[in-house]
Amino acid sequence: MKYIDEFNDPALARRLLDEIHATVTRPWALMEVCGGQTHSIIRHGIDQLLPEKVELIHGPGCPVCVTPLDVIDKALEIAARPEVIFCSFGDMLRVPGTDRDLFRVKGEGGDVRVVYSPLDALDLARKNPDRQVVFFAIGFETTAPANAMAVHQARRLGLDNFSLLVSHVRVPPAIEAIMTAPECRVQGFLAAGHVCSVMGTAEYPELADRHRVPIVVTGFEPLDILEGIRRAVHQLERGEHRVENAYPRAVREQGNPAALRMLEEVFEVGDRNWRGIGPIPASGWRLSDAYRAYDAEHRFDVAGIRTEEPAVCRAGEVLQGLIKPTECEAFGTSCTPRTPLGATMVSNEGACAAYYLYRRMHNAPTPQGSRMPQAQHEEMNPVG
Repeated sequence: MKYIDEFNDPALARRLLDEIHATVTRPWALMEVCGGQTHSIIRHGIDQLLPEKVELIHGPGCPVCVTPLDVIDKALEIAARPEVIFCSFGDMLRVPGTDRDLFRVKGEGGDVRVVYSPLDALDLARKNPDRQVVFFAIGFETTAPANAMAVHQARRLGLDNFSLLVSHVRVPPAIEAIMTAPECRVQGFLAAGHVCSVMGTAEYPELADRHRVPIVVTGFEPLDILEGIRRAVHQLERGEHRVENAYPRAVREQGNPAALRMLEEVFEVGDRNWRGIGPIPASGWRLSDAYRAYDAEHRFDVAGIRTEEPAVCRAGEVLQGLIKPTECEAFGTSCTPRTPLGATMVSNEGACAAYYLYRRMHNAPTPQGSRMPQAQHEEMNPVG
């Protein structure tokens, strides 16, 4: 399969690893912003094959994980209403709210449906004019254009029984928040290729210059990630801080003009609270005034919901790259995919889910002859 098999070539991966090993002369810490990249890194053991001086820090690149708890609780309250058909992608159903999740609401009689596109929800609104159809519109810049198109179509068709519960977030303000945090150790970024395929790269040079960090746009297969790391390490060793596009088969500097026009029409930028992290200025989208009638929060008046996070859950620290999942006392014990305390354990892009799925379960001694330092190896197990 083009762009799949050819980007999993072991011989080419070995060559890239050899070059990275030959280049590194001092410790560097890189953050991958995308949860899909995190899963690929853990699945293929990329972090364990790198030189001991290169650390990969997992960032807040899981949109399900950073959806605020109050928005989850609003979704649960709306979904439980008898007049509502609540539509969502499947990865939101097990995300815990304060005291339940969407699966529980469905089991208690709520009409909760998994869809594969917001246009599926729009079709349900057309076929059920006597019901209110709500689509849970979450995600980074990648999914926002399709959700914008759905509500644009609803207005064009005159469907007043369709609305969005919006929790869209933007990557560049998150990078800004990470770099200005007092405890930040990040020295370079692997930017998410699918986000940049929509938005382009125009917002990144200013970030790279201001914080003096290389930002390399890359994809999700092993060779994509290794090439991104190779470029970032080369820049760091040379004292450079540029934006590089290592994913040219999908990303153009100007992004996707049609998608950008749709976003500009339907959404407006605003402040957004990130679960486990807190408020980040100008880091989200909300429906613009022209489309405010399709905002489920306003339609169903769900303001004033009180929330409470489990005290033992350290998902916020995982999302900020401050700890690895295995450093959380609840990981793999009281917090598992069957009994999740935080979204990072159940999302398809969550770091805790990746560590659990690929058996990075507990601390382990350093294997004889390992290239990894003791401090780094204590946080991970070999895959197998």
